[in-house]
Amino acid sequence: MRRPLVLSFLTVAAVVGSALVVASPAQAHGYVSSPPSRQALCAQGRVANCGEIRWEPQSVEGPKGLRSCSGGNSRFAQLDDESKGWPATSVGGGSATFSWVLTARHATSTWEYYIGSQRIALFNDGGRQPGATVTHQVNLGGYTGRQKVLAIWNIADTANAFYACVDVQIGGGPNPTPTVTPTSTPDPNPTSPPPTGGTWSAGTAYQVGSAVTYGGTTYRCRQAHTAIPGWEPPNVPSLWQQL
Repeated sequence: MRRPLVLSFLTVAAVVGSALVVASPAQAHGYVSSPPSRQALCAQGRVANCGEIRWEPQSVEGPKGLRSCSGGNSRFAQLDDESKGWPATSVGGGSATFSWVLTARHATSTWEYYIGSQRIALFNDGGRQPGATVTHQVNLGGYTGRQKVLAIWNIADTANAFYACVDVQIGGGPNPTPTVTPTSTPDPNPTSPPPTGGTWSAGTAYQVGSAVTYGGTTYRCRQAHTAIPGWEPPNVPSLWQQL
């Protein structure tokens, strides 16, 4: 009489366990920090009214194979809005260095770069785990003027990728991007800045609310973490808020 109960319990446990595995999200996050991607510009407050992406520049994740700035994620649809006057960064001509900041690393298959429907660069990591920062030298030959570069980080062991659009001005000539004046939203729960905890230092464990100085500027910690080279406060606005 007891065996059916045991089997039923095991069956339920297996179903629940399977559901948890399916529901568990990929623990990889990252975005292009230089030249600043659209999500980086939002996180820095250089473009206004960006919605949730302001706080989560590293979270633009969607199925592989897409060609949108938002990665098909409706939460970040503002990234697809071409009317927002995205500033374009001058990168000269020939080639440019694109730098990613990874707040959580994950085994990587490839990195891709597109202008329009044309893939202009492919870097194959063969399933290796990247470092905290990743840089690529991308050949921009044949393109001039204002261009939108779509950078894609394809994860090796999930069906997803991370997306970042970078607006650049290739070669000489004026930047046609209109000036955008960021607007600030009052903090509904204003608090006094926490006491400064000294100068930012790699290897230090920081808690939410900790304050540090870096380059003469004070920052407040947004997410608990242990600092490593490449995660300097100006580079990871998802971890540090400038005060």
